Amino acid sequence: MKKILLIDNDKALCESLSGTLEANGYAVICAHSAVEGRRLALALAPDAIVTEAMLETDNAGFELVYQIRDDRPDSRYAAIRDTPILLLTAIDQLTHFRFSLNEKQSYLPPISGMLSKPAQIDTLLSKLKDMVG
Repeated sequence: MKKILLIDNDKALCESLSGTLEANGYAVICAHSAVEGRRLALALAPDAIVTEAMLETDNAGFELVYQIRDDRPDSRYAAIRDTPILLLTAIDQLTHFRFSLNEKQSYLPPISGMLSKPAQIDTLLSKLKDMVG
């Protein structure tokens, strides 16, 4: 069973998504802050991370991704550096910023995908399947 770390400060959303993902064969661990998400990612080495961009601050989710993706040899995140990460966020609705996954046009950290909330469950499941099989 693939292990998904779901990081979102909306506890109701975490509970709802956890139930849906578990019904579709995933083991889900929830974190409600970037700090808790980092700790659990290191401790549990999930198969994928799904995170909101806006956690404790408007950019805490982005900072989390940049820390995990740190390519320094002595990075404390080296063991999980290549873990697929999906941003599941409402940032574009709240800030009106538009993001592109085209690396040449984007200021996003290296991620596996991005979905805007509210995401269709079928789309989320398809993205996860692409990310972790």
